[in-house]
Amino acid sequence: MLADARVAIVGGGVAGCSLLYHLGRLGWEDVVLLEEDELTSGSTWHAAGLCTQFNPSYNITGLLRYSVELYKTLDAGYHECGSVRLATTQDRVDEFRHRAATAELLDVPVEVVGPGRAAELHPLIEVGDVLAAAYLPTDGHVDPSSLTRAFAAGAGERILRHTPVTALEHRGGAWTLTTPKGDVRAGIVVDAAGQWAPKVGRLAGVDLPIAALEHHYLVTDAVPEVTALAQELPVLRDPDGSYYVRQEGAGLLVGPFERGTKRWDVQDGFHGRLLTPDLERLERVLTDAAERMPAFGRAGIKSVVNGPDGYTPDGRCLMGPVPGLRDFHVLAGFSIFGIVFAGGAGRYAAEWIVDGRPSDNMWELDVRRFGEYARSASFLVPRAIDVYAREYAIHYPEEERDAGRPVKQDALHDLLVERGAVMGFRFGWERPLWFSRTGARDEYSMRRGNWHDAVGAECRAVRSAVGVLDQTSFAKYHVSGPGAEAYLDRLCANRLPQAGRIALTQMCRPGGGIECDLTVTRLEPDRFYVVSAAATQLHDYAWLEWHLPGDGSVELRDDTDRLGVLTLAGPGSRELLQGLVDDDVSREAFPFFRARQLDVAGVPTLTLRVSYVGELGFELHHPVERGRELYERLLEAGEPLGLVDFGYRALDSLRLEKAYRLWGADLSADWTPLEAGLERFVAFDKDFVGREALLRQRDEGVRRTLACLTVETGDADPHGNEPVRADGTPIGYVAAGGYGHVVEESIALAYLPVEQAGPGTRLTVDILGEPRPAVVVPQPIYDPENLRLLS
Repeated sequence: MLADARVAIVGGGVAGCSLLYHLGRLGWEDVVLLEEDELTSGSTWHAAGLCTQFNPSYNITGLLRYSVELYKTLDAGYHECGSVRLATTQDRVDEFRHRAATAELLDVPVEVVGPGRAAELHPLIEVGDVLAAAYLPTDGHVDPSSLTRAFAAGAGERILRHTPVTALEHRGGAWTLTTPKGDVRAGIVVDAAGQWAPKVGRLAGVDLPIAALEHHYLVTDAVPEVTALAQELPVLRDPDGSYYVRQEGAGLLVGPFERGTKRWDVQDGFHGRLLTPDLERLERVLTDAAERMPAFGRAGIKSVVNGPDGYTPDGRCLMGPVPGLRDFHVLAGFSIFGIVFAGGAGRYAAEWIVDGRPSDNMWELDVRRFGEYARSASFLVPRAIDVYAREYAIHYPEEERDAGRPVKQDALHDLLVERGAVMGFRFGWERPLWFSRTGARDEYSMRRGNWHDAVGAECRAVRSAVGVLDQTSFAKYHVSGPGAEAYLDRLCANRLPQAGRIALTQMCRPGGGIECDLTVTRLEPDRFYVVSAAATQLHDYAWLEWHLPGDGSVELRDDTDRLGVLTLAGPGSRELLQGLVDDDVSREAFPFFRARQLDVAGVPTLTLRVSYVGELGFELHHPVERGRELYERLLEAGEPLGLVDFGYRALDSLRLEKAYRLWGADLSADWTPLEAGLERFVAFDKDFVGREALLRQRDEGVRRTLACLTVETGDADPHGNEPVRADGTPIGYVAAGGYGHVVEESIALAYLPVEQAGPGTRLTVDILGEPRPAVVVPQPIYDPENLRLLS
């Protein structure tokens, strides 16, 4: 036995060494790190070392801030030279203002300055077309190898160099890692092998969605204009030119994100090596850089670096426990930003191992955000290349990308497109966002999109007549067996329903945070039907799977792909359904939160009397192959009733009017049901995971609660991460928001201190960086007595 440890980390790049460092800080010293060659010899050694805190996500901005603050304390040569990011369009200025407001919540200094100030900060640039710039004075860069050595300092014999892992096997309650030098036994394995992470994952039986892509940067000879400077230049990013620049000694380092980068087929033994440069495909970006910085255009090129880096389908890393594998974690796929991510990612990955969850919400990095669909090269590679080329593109609210699509289409897809559906993408599925009557497609803006009026018409039609929505992408599971009731009762905060009934429930972590939000329908005494959101299909399945009893008394089956769902919503939905069934579906015969097996126009369905829009409504769960047949019959029967198609953008507007919650937006493991205003769904008189924590919180009282605000806006609405202020001081941020087309209000849901969350409290919400008047209102805004829902 070469080593026997609590945790074995595979990969000696900056991420693996950061995890080793942070586990040590949490008191876990019994950890070994296995590196196939030398530390940093994968992609870390050739990284540019850039460290920025400018990010559209609140939680990731916090992660990046932690990294930068940590690097200042380590012996890693952090250069706090600041960064300047240019805006040449009004949309870009809007984006900068939005991000600056979010950064303020985390004490990350961001100034949106004019072109004159930008030229003062970076005297090498031409600013004739510049409208504004974002200046981050605490940004900078660090030497990647020095940083990695700082993380590894003191680890000594716990770092096993030149020790490749050739096999992985879980037996006897632990992992055995086979190496040429002997076996290593560990309770937990972490795959931190960078672009080789898929290879390591396959040894354990999992295929991780990471593709290696080429990335160049150039280093110039000494530049006279740089030599003459009294202080180091800030890192420059020209988003519309799609490149970054930092000072490298007396020269410049220029890194383009060109279109048409290439995938690299990962090779064993590729350590400390580079790929052959391909300057031809960089020509346009480098020409733009020379126009922006004439000094660069006159400089000679000293060296060209072309190194591969691992990209995921959204450019963000994979973190956390891998579903289906016991005690196997991943920390890989950082694209070219592993250096600045490493500090915070190592911290949160260590917390996940030690405490069972990270201290902040890391859903955006969670390995479970991707399903099996993401492993296909036909999806993964074009998606990763698109992310790479658009690294500096504006990330618009509600934006959809076409790369790698389609992946999964249900039987209605072509018919919906014929009827004007503009399709979106969620967890592999194509699904309708809105319906265009003119052939228009999405035109993105930081302000309201071109779909605004069409979505409003869909909302009003649903509220006044009846609408149909294809929700086949729902995650759908069957739980059965003699132990099913006890198993689910232990996981669910709410009481389980009787046969033929439905319960909305949260599943909580031991600390009380909401891990899952779903409905449970009891079909038979020991058989249940569980439905959750499309985006959380693997996440929720993994939570259910991890808690299965070991005695075989419970069967868990994912039936997402076998079952289609058509939703009927609106005051005319009962009349439409009644015309297609022989059974009585009146209010008395089919009350709210009930389930019945019905033949609808000859198609067998499990029909659920539920609604996520706050109107009378039904979900028709049916064999997926019968979906088109069912939809066409609904259209035919619904025409006299004014039936309309509606999409997910209308659904989101309608749910905000009812203040219905959505996991991943205004619900997460960061918040408990009590803080989210869902105490009515908690059965304190039974035992369930998280009960003790919730009892303590109930006794002590919650400090923050999810409030609903209406905001006075112009042509832009809150979407998420906007600061909420009291007398100019930030007191929270928007978790979810949008426009309520029927109530004609811009709506924001935000967790606020309880003393400032009462109806009538006047606050402000930053919209594109401008504080706008807002007021806390009672929830829900629409039909507060639920008369329409229960009709």
